[in-house]
Amino acid sequence: MSESLDARATPYAAPIDDVMVALEVAGIKELLDYGDFAHVEFDHVRPLLEEFGRLCAQSIAPTDRIGDLVGAQLDPSSHQVATPDAFHEAYARYVEGGWGALQFPTQYGGGGLPGVVALALQEMFASANLSLSLNPVLTQGAIEALLRWGDAVQQSTFLPRLLTGEWTGTMNLTEPDAGSDLGEITTTAERDHEGVWRVTGTKIFITWGEHDLTENIVHLVLARTPDAPAGTRGLSLFVVPKFLVNPDGSLGERNSLRAQSLEHKLGIHGSPTCVMSFEGARAELVGPFQGGMRAMFTMMNAARISIGAQGPAVAERAFQHALSYAQDRRQGRSKLTGERQAIIEHADVRRMLLTMTTTTQAARLLLLWTSAQGDRARHAPDHDVRLHAQEMIDLLTPVAKAWSTDVGFAAASLGVQVLGGAGFIEESGMAQRLRDGRIAPIYEGTNGIQAIDLVTRKISREQGKWVHQLLDEISSVASTTTDAELTDSARALASAVDALRTSTQWMLEQLEHHPDDAIAGANAYLELFGVTMGGWLLTRRALGSTSAQRERFVGECNFFALDQLTKAPGLAQVATAGARHLTVPIGDRA
Repeated sequence: MSESLDARATPYAAPIDDVMVALEVAGIKELLDYGDFAHVEFDHVRPLLEEFGRLCAQSIAPTDRIGDLVGAQLDPSSHQVATPDAFHEAYARYVEGGWGALQFPTQYGGGGLPGVVALALQEMFASANLSLSLNPVLTQGAIEALLRWGDAVQQSTFLPRLLTGEWTGTMNLTEPDAGSDLGEITTTAERDHEGVWRVTGTKIFITWGEHDLTENIVHLVLARTPDAPAGTRGLSLFVVPKFLVNPDGSLGERNSLRAQSLEHKLGIHGSPTCVMSFEGARAELVGPFQGGMRAMFTMMNAARISIGAQGPAVAERAFQHALSYAQDRRQGRSKLTGERQAIIEHADVRRMLLTMTTTTQAARLLLLWTSAQGDRARHAPDHDVRLHAQEMIDLLTPVAKAWSTDVGFAAASLGVQVLGGAGFIEESGMAQRLRDGRIAPIYEGTNGIQAIDLVTRKISREQGKWVHQLLDEISSVASTTTDAELTDSARALASAVDALRTSTQWMLEQLEHHPDDAIAGANAYLELFGVTMGGWLLTRRALGSTSAQRERFVGECNFFALDQLTKAPGLAQVATAGARHLTVPIGDRA
């Protein structure tokens, strides 16, 4: 299919002002006071965002439609995957700018910036072209794993060119009979007669597992070693490059691995989702023997925050498209003037647009605030600050990933609705937002699994100490807000945090005696958590607004309180209903 089919591509403008405000709410100025970031000036952050925003708008966004229509193509004879030509130029500009290395250590060629700044850039990239943005997301996850668990030789061999983007990385977990249940993995790693590890098995759903953008691909693979114990305890992590790397850094022979097939998907057509076959591929152990899950979770947790950012990314692109359409499309006549009016004047359209933009802002604030906790956990000079921040990012990662991607998909659906029949037609381009956005609640741990993780593992740490500390902080903002224009928002936030506190205590009690009841309400509990966090951060944004920002920020905060926070009591009721309501027979049509 011709790549000239991008004529209907929708424009994208990076929301620099909103991102900068969200970074400030997340505490970017405080982070830059840390000694590790002494080389970074706050005044340099906005120009950095603006430069990357221009790259996204001018070079990356125009390739989005091409990727959807042309997709990735597998040559079954060579097992090579070809990506659209337009992707090559866009990715080359990304590499030339060094954009993938900003948050990594300078000793490997990184920029040494806070990770929260890099996450803001990831959101822009995902808005511009979600399919292409997945490539550096997986690469950066591989970098995180190698930084934490790789030995000195592995780091010097792989990190410099992964940081530049000259090579890319992947994460190989899922297998045909081992999806979310990684304890069922059957891919094996055995030593040959020379003592070299050899990996054999099949992995599925491997994002960018094979492609032609770079000369090498560095696979991180979970595998089971001989006589390993059953379950996840018997797994180890291995680095398995597409091409072996010689001691001088040059590429050697092709490793024994290939893409067997590509998945035909609902969306993200430009991202090759591969079935990968490893056939005695040469590998190296990364991290501790039979400690693969710990090592892989370094990569997974980083990726979950990045996937979470796809929520506001999809929502932002859909909102910009829907807003432009609503301002131009005329239908119906004004009761005052009798003239035809733009549909943005209709109450229902305004409601949908406001829901889209306020949930986008709330999700962005949540992701960046959570990411900033990771920077504090790594770089704060005070031990207690580091400890608290680590507990916060651990607690909020499932919320940030799941709630943000859910509201992102919901915003895309509203975008289709704003366009009406035009939105349902592929030609408008809005349908791509819906199709692409549907994957985010699924991959990198389904949102249902995130909810279970939140309820069964995260809120219970130290008998709920950390979650109650966070609830106290939110409650303090709700109870001390004296701004007359935010009175209703503060009241709604107070009600929401009370509902969340009550639900949290109920969850902690059920976990001890009736865990099935807690798990049954996990999804509603996570949504309640996300809505409450969103209302809290929007309130903080409104309270800190300048005179030029105030009308909009206060208005958005009040709308979110009415549109979203008022759902809190109902969500709490579902969260604490127990499992009995799920015992209704399913599928019995007799």
